[in-house]
Amino acid sequence: MSSIIDSLPPNLAKIVGRFQRASDPKRRYEQLIWYGQRLKEFPESDKIPENKVAGCVSQVYITAALEDGKVVFHGDSDSQLTKGLVGLLVEGLNGLTPKEVVQLTPDFIQETGLNVSLTPSRANGFYNIFQTMQKKALECSQ
Repeated sequence: MSSIIDSLPPNLAKIVGRFQRASDPKRRYEQLIWYGQRLKEFPESDKIPENKVAGCVSQVYITAALEDGKVVFHGDSDSQLTKGLVGLLVEGLNGLTPKEVVQLTPDFIQETGLNVSLTPSRANGFYNIFQTMQKKALECSQ
């Protein structure tokens, strides 16, 4: 295990570990799609401009709420692979405090091996989704 994984929150470390065990890029994509399928139903009423992730080729929506001092994210995308990225991040970041979310860096994507198989626009989308989640975590802590 790398030191990056050791420094990650437990849920995110577990996800990164799963991707590391999937050595085949096709298997990683299947896993990514699986994370997208695990997302809870996203209400149409939340598909508003304030929840839309800017800079994504796909339509991506993220909401965040504070429950007992922890951030709870929900998200959706009209693209299967992007929805998987959303699912990965929602599962990995849910239950953290706003401060923990804001202090994370997106470097862990390299540890998953996904960065080598993502197109430049999807990789850029990943960073935009991550930054939006950090922004929303900060907003719900104020």
